[in-house]
Parts: sequence; structure tokens; C-alpha cells
Amino acid sequence: MEKVKLLYVEDEPFLGKIVRESLESRAFEVCMVGDGAEVITALERFQPDICVLDVMLPNRDGFSLAEEIRRKKPALPIVFVTAKNQTEDVLRGFATGGNDYLRKPFSMEELIARLHNLLALSKGKTQQLDPNEGVQIGKYSFYPLKYELRRDGSTRKLSARETDLLKILVENRNFTVARKDILLKVWGDDNFFNSRNLDVYITKLRDYLREDPAIEIITIKGVGYHFVAG
Repeated sequence: MEKVKLLYVEDEPFLGKIVRESLESRAFEVCMVGDGAEVITALERFQPDICVLDVMLPNRDGFSLAEEIRRKKPALPIVFVTAKNQTEDVLRGFATGGNDYLRKPFSMEELIARLHNLLALSKGKTQQLDPNEGVQIGKYSFYPLKYELRRDGSTRKLSARETDLLKILVENRNFTVARKDILLKVWGDDNFFNSRNLDVYITKLRDYLREDPAIEIITIKGVGYHFVAG
């Protein structure tokens, strides 16, 4: 499998070593830089697929670097990873070209889920379903327009929300979809009540798909759901 080239900008050596080694064990090829003044040179030499960028760096801050990276490589996904957590810092991160913003301390699982999600979006790897046709999900056939899930001659009728939720998961099969994105698409609001409803619907779908052990709806805590299916 071809490795994903990741430019990792972090000036804390201990943290950087842990994150770099973890990423390298997950099929990433990592170029790590600890000085803001060296980032653009590394960018042009390494030609990364994605960039993980700290904000507080020696000689040059991450925000100004993101602006220059965005001018040079408009399509390159950028994830800010930083201890700066004020709302204005988050907004500035997005304004200067960041695609995502992760606060320290963070889990490697969350970072990797966000990286895969951004890579999928940047490369258009999500699957668009034709509601008029059935789509195979392991041992099941899913018919969004008919609100049906079929297996071995038996048919389960789905509610409109169950159908919408399963459609989102299938379109993002083998990638992680953010919990907030699901709530906004299916319920139109990410409030607490709807969030609890989402938990109930995820449990229902897991039950409906339980006959195929190759199918999993994995909860990525603090991020969303990763749908694995044959």
C-alpha cells in the first residue's frame, strides 16, 4: 500500500517523537520539522499529501505558515494541532487556511481519524449512492429509495431517519464521518436531544446489521463514526 506523505510541524521533541512513530506505524511517511523557518523548504522538498501544523513555533508562527502553504498548495489539507484553545485562535486557524483544528492534549486515534477524513474529502473518495439502485453492504442489500434492508430473501423496512443515517455511513464506508455532520444532515441541529437520538439510531443499525460480523459501526470518541463493511 502506498504511504501517505505527511509534513508534521512540532517543536516539542518528546511529543513529536511519539506522534511521528505512531503515524509511521499507520502507513504514513512522516517528515518532521521543529523550526518554523524551515517549514516552507521542507514543504517544497517533501511534497506532502497532508500537513499537521503546530501554531506556537520558533522563528515563525503556524498561522503565517498556513497562509503561505495555502498560497503555494491550495488543495493541501492542513490540520492545526495546538495548545491554543481560545475561540479567536480557532477562528484564525480556519481563516488562515486550516481545514481542521485539534487541541492538545489529543488522542492518536482522533488525529488519525481526522487525517483520513480530510484525505478522503480532498481526493473525492466518498461514494455517492444512487437511491434507485440497491447497494451491497456485506451480506445485505440496501435500497434507500424503498427504505429497505434485505438479506437472504427477508426484508426489513427502515424509517426515514434510519435510511438517511445508513446512507451517510455507506457513502463514507471505510472512512470516518463526523458526529456533528451527521446530526446536521439528518436532524438539522446538533443539540443535546438530537445527539441522544443519534445514539439510539446507531444502536438500532448495529442490531439490524448484526448477522454479518464483517460489518462494524465503530465509535471514534469525540469525533464520530467509522463504518467498516465488505
